[in-house]
Amino acid sequence: MSVVPRNPWLPSLALALSVSLGGLAGTANAQSRARAASAPVALDTYHVQGNVYLIVGAASNVAVQIGDEGILVVDTGGAATRDQVLAAIRKLSPDKPIRWIINTTSDADHTGGNETVSQAGITVNGNPAAIVAHENVLARMTEENRPITEMPLNTFFEEGRDFAFNGEAVFIYHIPAAHTDGDIVVYFRGSDVLVAGDLFVTTSYPVIRLAAGGGVDGFVEGLNKMLDVAVPKFLQEGGTYVIPGHGRIGDESDILEFRDMVVIIRDRIASLVTQGKTLEQVMATRPALDYDLRYGNDNGAWTSAMFIEAVYRDLKQRGGSR
Repeated sequence: MSVVPRNPWLPSLALALSVSLGGLAGTANAQSRARAASAPVALDTYHVQGNVYLIVGAASNVAVQIGDEGILVVDTGGAATRDQVLAAIRKLSPDKPIRWIINTTSDADHTGGNETVSQAGITVNGNPAAIVAHENVLARMTEENRPITEMPLNTFFEEGRDFAFNGEAVFIYHIPAAHTDGDIVVYFRGSDVLVAGDLFVTTSYPVIRLAAGGGVDGFVEGLNKMLDVAVPKFLQEGGTYVIPGHGRIGDESDILEFRDMVVIIRDRIASLVTQGKTLEQVMATRPALDYDLRYGNDNGAWTSAMFIEAVYRDLKQRGGSR
């Protein structure tokens, strides 16, 4: 196995206040595909801890678990960087077979490299590496007429799955009605690394795709689930490391900050909804003002205004309840 540098993105109090490091895919699949099809950029590879590594720069973060049994990949980035992702995996381990791919969501910036990485792998029965996801991810990708070789044909519909690979337990948790209705988080117990997909990002406010079954309450439930799994090492720092869908590596304190932000903004908007305020009136109050310096974004595929509107419309259709 090739040696890679220790991850300089590991969280610290300084990093918690750092400037955002990248964009986040938008609410519509067309926006996600536009991001995935952007010009390739250089990829960086870092060791997180245990058996888990991180590939950065492929439209979304890509997690790689390596051990004696082979390679497991969580998300494969966008289509524009699929060959680079495969090369980065091979740099980490030139000879281990790629056995599994797990998709945390159906978004093209997380799944655009599925075919390339899968075809380069092999299962124990001689087929390409198996792609695993919640059944709602397969349904979304089928609706989009994605190639069959990109689709997760190994799906589940339960709250989660678990299996052993490379000497550690791997847990998959379905988080319904959050970013979409098919998102999952993946926990490598031995390595103590949690891969959150777009249920946790450090680059913007949460992306809530209402048309794909997403919702603000589901986001809170998903973040609470991650808080149940994550354990800090010392003074709320370190311990379980969390790989977000976009941005730098975090830990439990980062998830807690993100969860509290979502809850506070949700409750502010819910109060305005129960008062009968229109979307324009809610926008005028700037309910996320005190968080805009950290998470705000007025440009790109997902803006602060889009987040506020998504929360408002989600609560509005439920009469402001939470």
